[in-house]
Amino acid sequence: MGPLRGGRGGEPRLTHLDERGAARMVDVSAKPESERVAVAGCRVLLAPATLELLAAGGLPKGDALAVARVAGIMGAKRTPDLVPLCHPLPITGVDVDLALELDAVAITATVRTTARTGVEMEALTAAAVAALALYDMVKGVQRDARVDGLRLLAKRGGRSGEYLAAGEAPGAGGEGHATGEAE
Repeated sequence: MGPLRGGRGGEPRLTHLDERGAARMVDVSAKPESERVAVAGCRVLLAPATLELLAAGGLPKGDALAVARVAGIMGAKRTPDLVPLCHPLPITGVDVDLALELDAVAITATVRTTARTGVEMEALTAAAVAALALYDMVKGVQRDARVDGLRLLAKRGGRSGEYLAAGEAPGAGGEGHATGEAE
């Protein structure tokens, strides 16, 4: 659904803008706390030789997948410091999965909270920071690595309910997806 909500006369409006068009942090104090889960993902496109080094643990900087995983978790926790209008939230869980594919590393970040607003930005930030850390780890052997397709895959909770991105199967990816079973 995104940040568009009904304005005067039912026309859509951006929730982070006030009636004068100035940026504002949305007041969520009237919302009830609820369990919220968001899943985001992206891919880091890599050459076959780089993927082989990654799989064998042969990169000069060490265990790139472990570093990227921890960086993603840290990114989720620091989201309000990076995204100006994002609420600081009590994150209750972050999972960052990195899967080697034929031409890329697929990154999936799942973030959980019980709060008055969702964790979509935290999931997106976790995936993006994990991808940036992975790029940093492989740039010595492949400068043309590319981060591709950062997007929200799924979310659950709150007033707007569930969201599942086009092309995503309900429950796909097991418990890492917002529409799957919670831990």
